[in-house]
Amino acid sequence: MTIHVELNQEAAARLLAVAEAQGLSLEAIAELLLQEALAARALPKGTLTVGEFREMLQALRMGSENLPDISTESFTREGFYEDRA
Repeated sequence: MTIHVELNQEAAARLLAVAEAQGLSLEAIAELLLQEALAARALPKGTLTVGEFREMLQALRMGSENLPDISTESFTREGFYEDRA
């Protein structure tokens, strides 16, 4: 695919400097930078691997040992809305 992009002078100068520093053409460095930017903004898959799920649970669990134990019997509608009787 070919695209046309207009760059301001500052962006063009920065792109040229990066290309020269890496010994690449403007087209090659622009493609590389665009691929890196797209990879950094990867779309969520909507599913987790087992490992990712375990990591998420571990992160949620960290510090939870300091939370008070509260009986679920104390969670009543009246308890939540006692000021609105």
